[in-house]
Amino acid sequence: MDNETRKTEAEDVETTAPSDQDANTRPDAEEAEATADAAEEAPVEDPEIVRLREENEQLRDQALRALAEVENTRRRAERDREDTAKFAIGKFARDLLNVADNLRRALDAVPADADNPALKALAEGVEATERELLAAFEKHGLTRIDPIDQKFDPNFHQAMFEVPNSGKLPGTVVQVMIPGYVLNGRLLRPAMVGVATGEPPQKVDTQA
Repeated sequence: MDNETRKTEAEDVETTAPSDQDANTRPDAEEAEATADAAEEAPVEDPEIVRLREENEQLRDQALRALAEVENTRRRAERDREDTAKFAIGKFARDLLNVADNLRRALDAVPADADNPALKALAEGVEATERELLAAFEKHGLTRIDPIDQKFDPNFHQAMFEVPNSGKLPGTVVQVMIPGYVLNGRLLRPAMVGVATGEPPQKVDTQA
């Protein structure tokens, strides 16, 4: 009887013990259940919030573009104001150039060996007036161009004639008819000049 009792108890223990398959499938089931619970617990974003966020980004981009445009406009206005301040006297200065030219012509007309005291005094007065006028030009950004013995520059010089056999390198300014002027770096009037050309070929006497 004792043997039968032990056999029955062993069968009951074997029946209640978990199988290997049940032990392997239980973690998978638990993991799937946890994932499903997490998915159910994850908050679903309100479409209205999404729309408002996108609209906010668009408004922010538009605001940045508007600020950039305002800054560009301010810089352009500042440059225009500076240019106006620099070159507002351009027309007036151009009219004064004729005065400076006439003063120089008057000085050039006085003979270098003049003995007349009155003529010398007049020439000195005209020369002083010219110096004062040029100093006023410089004060307001108007600079004289006198390119004698300089290389011809088409940006600032206007060639009026060519001078052969000058003894200078070709392209050198050898004579200034009328000086030029620049106003704050901008050309107001080009210097009118004569430019050296190359030496002409020497003739070879073939009859000797």
